[in-house]
Amino acid sequence: MVIKVNTETNLKLLLQELEESHLKPEIRSSSKKLNELLADDFFEIGSSGTVFYKKDCVGEGGLEVRELSLHDFDIHLLSQDAVLSTYRVRDETRKQETLRSSIWKYTNGRWQLFFHQGTVTKSNLQL
Repeated sequence: MVIKVNTETNLKLLLQELEESHLKPEIRSSSKKLNELLADDFFEIGSSGTVFYKKDCVGEGGLEVRELSLHDFDIHLLSQDAVLSTYRVRDETRKQETLRSSIWKYTNGRWQLFFHQGTVTKSNLQL
Protein backbone atom coordinates (compact mmCIF):
# COMPACT_ATOMS: atom_id res chain seq x y z
CA MET A 1 0.00 0.00 0.00
CA VAL A 2 1.34 3.41 -0.98
CA ILE A 3 1.08 6.12 1.66
CA LYS A 4 0.98 9.84 1.14
CA VAL A 5 4.36 11.49 1.74
CA ASN A 6 4.88 14.98 3.04
CA THR A 7 8.17 16.10 1.56
CA GLU A 8 8.83 16.87 -2.08
CA THR A 9 12.01 14.75 -2.10
CA ASN A 10 10.22 11.69 -0.74
CA LEU A 11 7.32 12.27 -3.11
CA LYS A 12 9.70 12.48 -6.08
CA LEU A 13 11.33 9.18 -5.09
CA LEU A 14 7.95 7.49 -4.61
CA LEU A 15 6.54 8.69 -7.94
CA GLN A 16 9.74 7.77 -9.78
CA GLU A 17 9.46 4.28 -8.31
CA LEU A 18 5.82 4.06 -9.46
CA GLU A 19 6.73 5.32 -12.96
CA GLU A 20 9.58 2.80 -13.20
CA SER A 21 7.29 -0.01 -12.03
CA HIS A 22 4.92 0.85 -14.90
CA LEU A 23 7.77 0.08 -17.34
CA LYS A 24 8.52 -3.40 -15.94
CA PRO A 25 7.26 -6.42 -17.92
CA GLU A 26 5.70 -8.03 -14.82
CA ILE A 27 3.53 -4.93 -14.27
CA ARG A 28 2.77 -4.20 -17.94
CA SER A 29 1.53 -7.77 -18.45
CA SER A 30 -0.58 -7.92 -15.25
CA SER A 31 -4.15 -6.66 -15.51
CA LYS A 32 -4.42 -6.85 -11.70
CA LYS A 33 -1.35 -4.67 -11.08
CA LEU A 34 -2.32 -2.19 -13.81
CA ASN A 35 -5.81 -1.96 -12.33
CA GLU A 36 -4.25 -0.91 -8.99
CA LEU A 37 -1.81 1.55 -10.57
CA LEU A 38 -4.25 3.29 -12.95
CA ALA A 39 -7.05 5.55 -11.71
CA ASP A 40 -10.54 4.56 -12.84
CA ASP A 41 -10.68 7.66 -15.06
CA PHE A 42 -7.15 7.14 -16.47
CA PHE A 43 -6.44 8.09 -20.07
CA GLU A 44 -3.31 8.30 -22.21
CA ILE A 45 -2.29 10.01 -25.40
CA GLY A 46 0.22 7.56 -26.84
CA SER A 47 3.28 8.48 -28.89
CA SER A 48 1.27 7.35 -31.96
CA GLY A 49 -1.41 9.94 -31.19
CA THR A 50 -3.91 7.26 -30.20
CA VAL A 51 -5.97 7.86 -27.05
CA PHE A 52 -6.19 4.93 -24.62
CA TYR A 53 -8.36 4.50 -21.54
CA LYS A 54 -7.97 2.27 -18.50
CA LYS A 55 -10.18 -0.41 -20.08
CA ASP A 56 -7.76 -0.53 -23.04
CA CYS A 57 -4.76 -1.15 -20.75
CA VAL A 58 -6.23 -3.52 -18.20
CA GLY A 59 -7.71 -6.00 -20.67
CA GLU A 60 -6.23 -9.28 -21.81
CA GLY A 61 -2.47 -9.42 -21.41
CA GLY A 62 -2.10 -5.82 -20.23
CA LEU A 63 0.24 -3.55 -22.16
CA GLU A 64 2.84 -4.39 -24.78
CA VAL A 65 6.06 -5.54 -23.13
CA ARG A 66 9.21 -3.78 -24.35
CA GLU A 67 12.70 -3.07 -23.02
CA LEU A 68 12.30 0.40 -21.48
CA SER A 69 14.41 2.60 -19.20
CA LEU A 70 13.59 5.91 -17.53
CA HIS A 71 15.87 9.02 -17.44
CA ASP A 72 15.76 12.68 -16.34
CA PHE A 73 12.82 12.26 -13.94
CA ASP A 74 11.34 15.34 -12.27
CA ILE A 75 8.08 16.34 -10.61
CA HIS A 76 6.00 19.53 -10.59
CA LEU A 77 3.43 20.00 -7.82
CA LEU A 78 0.01 20.93 -9.18
CA SER A 79 -1.84 20.78 -5.85
CA GLN A 80 -1.66 18.92 -2.56
CA ASP A 81 -3.12 15.80 -4.21
CA ALA A 82 -1.93 16.10 -7.83
CA VAL A 83 1.57 15.99 -9.32
CA LEU A 84 2.91 16.25 -12.87
CA SER A 85 5.92 14.03 -13.54
CA THR A 86 8.16 14.53 -16.58
CA TYR A 87 10.91 12.26 -17.87
CA ARG A 88 12.43 10.49 -20.88
CA VAL A 89 12.05 6.84 -21.77
CA ARG A 90 14.53 4.95 -23.88
CA ASP A 91 12.85 2.13 -25.79
CA GLU A 92 15.47 -0.42 -26.80
CA THR A 93 12.85 -2.55 -28.56
CA ARG A 94 11.82 0.22 -30.96
CA LYS A 95 15.17 2.06 -30.88
CA GLN A 96 13.53 5.37 -29.99
CA GLU A 97 13.28 7.86 -27.17
CA THR A 98 10.13 9.56 -25.92
CA LEU A 99 9.41 12.54 -23.71
CA ARG A 100 6.81 11.51 -21.13
CA SER A 101 4.47 13.32 -18.80
CA SER A 102 2.08 11.88 -16.23
CA ILE A 103 -0.39 13.31 -13.78
CA TRP A 104 -0.63 11.41 -10.51
CA LYS A 105 -3.57 11.88 -8.15
CA TYR A 106 -3.72 10.90 -4.49
CA THR A 107 -7.03 9.05 -4.19
CA ASN A 108 -8.38 6.54 -1.69
CA GLY A 109 -5.13 6.51 0.29
CA ARG A 110 -2.72 5.96 -2.60
CA TRP A 111 -1.14 7.61 -5.63
CA GLN A 112 -2.67 6.55 -8.93
CA LEU A 113 -1.87 7.43 -12.52
CA PHE A 114 -4.61 9.69 -13.93
CA PHE A 115 -3.08 10.89 -17.23
CA HIS A 116 -0.08 9.95 -19.37
CA GLN A 117 1.40 11.20 -22.65
CA GLY A 118 4.39 10.09 -24.70
CA THR A 119 5.98 12.08 -27.52
CA VAL A 120 8.67 10.61 -29.77
CA THR A 121 11.76 12.82 -29.82
CA LYS A 122 15.23 12.87 -31.24
CA SER A 123 17.43 10.98 -28.85
CA ASN A 124 20.20 12.55 -26.85
CA LEU A 125 21.18 8.99 -25.86
CA GLN A 126 23.25 6.71 -28.03
CA LEU A 127 20.91 4.08 -29.48
